[in-house]
Amino acid sequence: MALKQIPLHIRETICDEMRHGIEVSNLAVMLAGELGETEGFLADIAVAGILHDIGKLRLTKYLYAEDGLVVEQMKYVRQHSEQSYEIINKAGFSREIALGILHHHENYDGSGYPNNLRGDNIPWMARILRVCDVFAALTADRSYRNAFDPKSALEIMIDEVADYDMKVFLAFQRVLHREVFKIGLEQIKTVQDQRQQEQMALFEEELKHWVE
Repeated sequence: MALKQIPLHIRETICDEMRHGIEVSNLAVMLAGELGETEGFLADIAVAGILHDIGKLRLTKYLYAEDGLVVEQMKYVRQHSEQSYEIINKAGFSREIALGILHHHENYDGSGYPNNLRGDNIPWMARILRVCDVFAALTADRSYRNAFDPKSALEIMIDEVADYDMKVFLAFQRVLHREVFKIGLEQIKTVQDQRQQEQMALFEEELKHWVE
């Protein structure tokens, strides 16, 4: 399908998903660094962060209806991590990246999907991506709500702390608080937006190849 043939609201949503991937990637690299991971792991999780939702591009017909997310769409939402895994696996990325993407919606208490994995049975990379994915989603505008500021987003996550590996979540709080101390709470989103704009330039040309 040519890019110009894709409805405008879907093209805009796909660009939003790419920005979300970049944001998750940036957060995941900082968090993995805080957790003492190797340079190789940081490179892998940067890729996983960018591509973790790529399976949604196979589900645009179902996910991006103009009337917003409805109950019928939820069953397709839950398929996207498996679709992402299939794409990443076929593309030849490492097993660690593929499994991190497959399980990035698993919750530490076993309530997530696609396999209801619990605790340390969830791949380490997926546990890191989970925290970053939720924070990035909360601090972004959605069709049904405005973005939460970082402080409010963190408070929401604390209320749902059973979803996360506590070691990972505490490290994430250290990263976030360090960023707040360095640049000020009100400037975080501005810095994030600047990073996204720079990195989006590298990916926009690829959009027509990702949507077929």
